Amino acid sequence: MTKNKDFKTLVRARMSATGENYTSARSALITQDLLEATAHQCAAHPEDPELDTALEAFRRKTRSSFMPGTTLLAIPTKRRALVVILLDLLTTFDPDRVYTEPEVNDHLRRFHPDCARLRRELVDYGYLGRDPHTGRYWMNTALPDRRGNQAQEAKDLESFLR
Repeated sequence: MTKNKDFKTLVRARMSATGENYTSARSALITQDLLEATAHQCAAHPEDPELDTALEAFRRKTRSSFMPGTTLLAIPTKRRALVVILLDLLTTFDPDRVYTEPEVNDHLRRFHPDCARLRRELVDYGYLGRDPHTGRYWMNTALPDRRGNQAQEAKDLESFLR
């Protein structure tokens, strides 16, 4: 017996309506719930001045804790703080230039010795694009569509880039 009988009822109703098996119906409902929650969260405060003030305070605190000068003291373990640092690092790249991997490493090494992790995070969040065949990197001009955890971590903070 599942802990959430209501959810099980919804899964069974979807199974009978669509002909899907239990696993497929459950997966579809979970995905649908995630998408609706993300859309609701993003639409809940499109231009909330209190949220902007809180985000700006968070950015200031994160910068002063991790990057008080021009070098990064440590790479944040909390994902939201990491996004603040990544966005700051992103502004140091030239958007019209294509970089080689050694150039990206040298650029990031000015801020922290673990340039590989910073490079990987920039690519994973979609801030830098990468051609796997040539090893070339560039700054993405359009931000990727965020879903799930990345939407919670980055969506509001990315508004400061615009």
